[in-house]
Amino acid sequence: MAPVQQSVLKGLAWNRNAASDVLLAAEASDAWQWLCLRPGLPAELVEAILAHPDQRVRGGFADSWTAEPGDRARLAGDPEWRVRARLAAGPAPYRREVLPLPDTAYARLLADPEGRVREEAACSPSIPLGLLARYAGHEDPLVRAAVYRAWDSLAPAAREALLADPDGGVRRATALRACAVEPRYTDELVGEGVQLADVLGHGMLSRSTAERFAASADGGERCALAGNPSLPADLLARLAGDEDHLVRLAVSVRPELSEEQRARIDYQVLPRDRLHPLGWVLAGGEPVVRQAAASAHIWLRRSVAVHPRLPSDLVEQLAEDEDDAVRLMLCEFQSSAPPGLLLRTALTWDGYSRPDMLARPQLPRKGLARFADDADPGVRLLAVHDPDAPAGLIDRLSRDPSARVRDAAARTCACRSNASKSC
Repeated sequence: MAPVQQSVLKGLAWNRNAASDVLLAAEASDAWQWLCLRPGLPAELVEAILAHPDQRVRGGFADSWTAEPGDRARLAGDPEWRVRARLAAGPAPYRREVLPLPDTAYARLLADPEGRVREEAACSPSIPLGLLARYAGHEDPLVRAAVYRAWDSLAPAAREALLADPDGGVRRATALRACAVEPRYTDELVGEGVQLADVLGHGMLSRSTAERFAASADGGERCALAGNPSLPADLLARLAGDEDHLVRLAVSVRPELSEEQRARIDYQVLPRDRLHPLGWVLAGGEPVVRQAAASAHIWLRRSVAVHPRLPSDLVEQLAEDEDDAVRLMLCEFQSSAPPGLLLRTALTWDGYSRPDMLARPQLPRKGLARFADDADPGVRLLAVHDPDAPAGLIDRLSRDPSARVRDAAARTCACRSNASKSC
């Protein structure tokens, strides 16, 4: 299919004035993938999708993060197991929260005759953990193995039963959770070599295991050990002077350290280092977050920028941070990121999160048409977000060499059509 035609179909799918029989007609079938992601679909269009003969259409609706969970749940009885598996797995949008299905839908999926569907439902990030805990005695070991995620909701008897389960996979999965409070499970998992980095990072350590891995020749093992809360103080001091900079870096971000103690560690944050937000910062209350935001340690400030409940004054403070990644993550994760910072970042950042930044209501849109002739297609697409951009300019951009620009122009055209029934 020609690129321009694809963009037209995408615009058609997002046009709220387009009739459902037109959208689902054979000649417009390529619009289904975008149609299923359109928020606020009318009831007649939902019914048409749920009854569509093409399982790809129904599957697209099954894992749509914009569809109502109650509507998606109706596919729990779909005749095609692949559709049910997509429903069970749930949507995986980039950095967006997904509402769970109704409990009755999960019950049906967890009892599905197809094992893949049961496993996807048990492992879905959307299933409420309190609900998942009810299935500790499920007949399928793949489901029981996934119940470890609901450890805090399990009764003591259910935990013991899973730790003694006849299936080795269930026992290992459960021991991975139990090892955080029981050194014997840590030692067992270490002996089996199961997910060694995870076990060394959070499992409660016996002295012998701690000494063994503190002296390991494997830098990755020492790095994992460096973040373990139960690591003895003398071994922690040894790792603070480790020859591997990643090990020293891991020690430098431990939550119990003061700024002075962090400064005494010879750590560096290199451009190639892949740093995940620190769990103790994300879970911390306001005093912890404020202390981390004032830290000289870049990793702590980057973690603060991701915090789900960041006070507004800290948003303003981090918007002026000297670290590019702090400012970027602020734009990606904070809905109240300052308008000027959003625009500056959208002009220079070409990652997955740019469309989300462009959708923020505080983004300064007037005047963005000035970028319509920029050599960078990522910058050109900003022009379609200018509410005063002439219709002729939008029409020209709908035939742009870049698919991203064409798609953005097609969506803008559809939005204008929704408002004025003309484009």
